[in-house]
Amino acid sequence: MSRIHLRQAARQVVTLALGAAVLGVAPAGSVTLAGASLPTPGPTVGEYQFLAASTTPPTEANCFSVGRRCFTPTSIQNSYNLPPLYDGDKNQGQGVTVAIIDSFGNPNMAADLGNFNTQMGLPHMCGEPGATCTSGMPTFQHLYWNGKTQVKDAPPGSNGTGQQTRNIWALETALDVEWVHSIAPKANILNVTTNPAETLGVQGFTSMMDAEQFIVDHHHATVISQSFGAAEETFGSVQSLLNLRHAFAAAAADGVTVLASSGDGGSANTLKTPVSNPVTVPYPTVIWPASDPLVTATGGTYLCTDPVTGTGVDSTDPPVNCQSNPGVREVGWIASGGGFSHIFDKPSYQGSLPAGSTAIGATRGVPDIAYNASSRTGVLVYDTAPGDADRGLVCPSGDPCSAGWYVVGGTSASAPQWAGLVAIADQLAGHGLGLINPALYTLGSGPNYGTYFYDVTTGNNQADPSIPGYPATTGWDPVTGLGTPNAATLVPALASS
Repeated sequence: MSRIHLRQAARQVVTLALGAAVLGVAPAGSVTLAGASLPTPGPTVGEYQFLAASTTPPTEANCFSVGRRCFTPTSIQNSYNLPPLYDGDKNQGQGVTVAIIDSFGNPNMAADLGNFNTQMGLPHMCGEPGATCTSGMPTFQHLYWNGKTQVKDAPPGSNGTGQQTRNIWALETALDVEWVHSIAPKANILNVTTNPAETLGVQGFTSMMDAEQFIVDHHHATVISQSFGAAEETFGSVQSLLNLRHAFAAAAADGVTVLASSGDGGSANTLKTPVSNPVTVPYPTVIWPASDPLVTATGGTYLCTDPVTGTGVDSTDPPVNCQSNPGVREVGWIASGGGFSHIFDKPSYQGSLPAGSTAIGATRGVPDIAYNASSRTGVLVYDTAPGDADRGLVCPSGDPCSAGWYVVGGTSASAPQWAGLVAIADQLAGHGLGLINPALYTLGSGPNYGTYFYDVTTGNNQADPSIPGYPATTGWDPVTGLGTPNAATLVPALASS
């Protein structure tokens, strides 16, 4: 695997003239913003369950035994109607590069990817250990943005927020890489990892955004996937958040699509101070960067299709969320981040919505679209670098520490898979699409909405009973956005938009 070490170079600041007004007042009952100028960016791996320590994946019976169903690349591809889009293997992201931004990364990523591909029957990538690189073969590359770190468990008795826990980020990285590849098997993957200090301060988000700026400036990718975020209220000031948007403005101008997970707290989010007893913001909130109008925000669902074939609706097998909604294909995930921004005005592209949609008022609605996200209907992930891999199911801190197969959920699963779809759209278009949100809403508000999207109308995201949530409704809603993709029709439509 090729590893590149870069020093941060001075970058030219992009002047923003974006038109989205900034709101200076939070809703009644708001709490004081976090004291530090920037919050800690946290991975949006919302749920996970360790299943097996073998190199071979667990069976569906193993998943049912813990009250879950597990999806493979084949069953997910069928669930979202990818085979007609692939046209054999003609349209699988050839020639397109997806950049994945993570903290710390996974030191075993290339080897784990190799085993994942072997077990799942996916094409191997140049960059895997022992792979023979051939012309036209997709590449996997790991770029260290600002240094290399050792993935390890947090020290015993540590009083951190848990958002810097390297073994969580290792699982996040495995999820991101393996599932971009699962959706766009011929696309190149550039895994860019940052190495912020434990205390972060201004180093976490700043490093990530500077890395993204570098990717855009040097034309390394046309799609960027972000599976991290922090509540808008955790920023010390509105300006401290706005100062981070330079990469998104540059991406939109350069034909680069930026996606972000919408979060795993439903309508509720917490301030990360005090560390020992984090305070829940006492009103519905959303996370940034998903709330940014220059970013495509991806929410989540429970996927109730057959986990073996990906065809038809299976209301018989676990989890209870599918069993209690007979005949329903997808249910809005209870923890799908969504709601309305307290920073950004409603962008013009959200002015037209499908008939019956939840109304979007004066501010940006989140998310834009959705995908399978609950670990109760999760995807299989192979990770042998969760830190301390010899203490059973989870470490005492609650973080993963067993090496092998996990079923993983969170809107961290939706962003990389959507990134794979955009990579295929870029291939079809012959160029990067840039900000896809105007096209998504144009297609969604048109007469063929039901052709492009699976509308999710069941479920809600009131994950915290003390914080009001939102129901999934016809059309757009603050749980699943416009819905989930019918890839065979939506992706070509995006490419031609």
